[in-house]
Amino acid sequence: MKQRVLRRVIKIDEDKCDGCGLCAEACHEGAIVIEEGKAKLRNESYCDGLGDCIGECPKGAISFELREAEEYTRAAEEPSHGENLLPCGCPGSKVMDIRHNSNKGMSESLEQGVADDNSRLLNWPIQLKLLPVNAPYLKGSSIVLAADCTGFSLYSFQKTILKDDERVLLIGCPKLDDAELYRQKLAQIFKVNQTPEITVIIMEVPCCGGLWRIAESVASEVNRDIVLNKIVIGIDGNIKDKETIKYRYKAN
Repeated sequence: MKQRVLRRVIKIDEDKCDGCGLCAEACHEGAIVIEEGKAKLRNESYCDGLGDCIGECPKGAISFELREAEEYTRAAEEPSHGENLLPCGCPGSKVMDIRHNSNKGMSESLEQGVADDNSRLLNWPIQLKLLPVNAPYLKGSSIVLAADCTGFSLYSFQKTILKDDERVLLIGCPKLDDAELYRQKLAQIFKVNQTPEITVIIMEVPCCGGLWRIAESVASEVNRDIVLNKIVIGIDGNIKDKETIKYRYKAN
């Protein structure tokens, strides 16, 4: 049984809440869900009391209260239950490991000697900003982190990049999204899931380099060995450059 302590926890005024979901997206801990059109505290122990959600609420429906509550526990440290929905509560946000379905279809195509048109996507969701850091398919898996535009620019993206291996695909855009949120999320993913390798796919345009710098910064801070690959796609849709860096952790 978790110990109860006096600490700050968010309080949601359901009369003011319009269910927009901005608070759930802002909560890095997954403490808030949207149910029946209203924001609700999923688990008081997941609330870290820092209030990232408060500034995002346009209705002023969230505030702090000082009360006895269960000690703070990261959601990633808890065993997963139920439907594994993302904090936003969207029906399409269910965390799914689809590698078995993909591999089966791929094998059947090869055995029958027909063209391999099967998707090599192994996971859902793929948006980095939506992904829970404790998604089961992340555990010990290598990651492909691709800038949004690369999937449309490189004609054979799945066959060339994902191939037939067990790499999880994540996508994002550091220019249009919050780069610091990306950095924090990626650091959590590396720490919680012992990520052994990450391949970053970016366009040759300058703004896309931010995604590589984020991954490189996080990889250099991981207290263990990790492999970091970079693939650059030209605006003509061809691969322009490839690079591999192996970070070796040296204990002091």
